[in-house]
Amino acid sequence: MSNFFQGWYLIYTRPRHERKVFAQLTEMKVRSFLPTTKKLRIWHDRKKFIEEPLFPSYVFVYLQDRYNYQESIDADGFLYFVKTGKEIARVPESVISNIELLSKDGSEIEVSTASFLPGQKLVINQGALTGLSCEVVQFNGKQKLLVRVDLLQRNLLVTLPVDHLMAI
Repeated sequence: MSNFFQGWYLIYTRPRHERKVFAQLTEMKVRSFLPTTKKLRIWHDRKKFIEEPLFPSYVFVYLQDRYNYQESIDADGFLYFVKTGKEIARVPESVISNIELLSKDGSEIEVSTASFLPGQKLVINQGALTGLSCEVVQFNGKQKLLVRVDLLQRNLLVTLPVDHLMAI
């Protein structure tokens, strides 16, 4: 890590250690973000909504200096920082903002690894997601809003009413 730049980075954790890493980073006063979604789990005797990480084995972390970097590495369950080439990959602030908006909204969010052709560009003009730019794509026979997370090679898909959208 020859040149350090302040910003958001992505930690890859051991399987099912996202919450533990997130809790430790929070305890160390390192700014971090673990997006979650509620999923209905069905057992033979009951149904229950479970809060699960939106991106299993990944935690976003905001590094302000090399000290934060070193603290992050020391978290139990940490495996490595996601890299592009030899440098650790930075996550744009806009991606973090979009994920935060989507996860706070309470809309049903789907994560897909499918690749999508660029769709019609729109802006959401009503509700909790006001101001978020997105694309409209067809997925499973329905029109969905698409937010791309290129670093993870994932896409977030959300359903919203048409009257909440405005063309750019």
